[in-house]
Amino acid sequence: MAEKTFEQSIEELEKVVRQLEKGELTLDQSVQAFESGVKFARDCEKKLTEAKGRVEQLVKDESGKPRTEPFEPKD
Repeated sequence: MAEKTFEQSIEELEKVVRQLEKGELTLDQSVQAFESGVKFARDCEKKLTEAKGRVEQLVKDESGKPRTEPFEPKD
């Protein structure tokens, strides 16, 4: 399965939050939904961190002058 985009992960996270807020899930379903929500939140955080790194590399070098270089995500 292809990796979800940031927008798709946010949408899935919002769905999970709405389900949990309704309070209609069983305990097991709630725990499962919570675990899914944590996964989506972590995916979003990872994508935001990567985007921030790309932007920072595009706008400054060691002397503070604008320069571009490829972004290499850290695993």
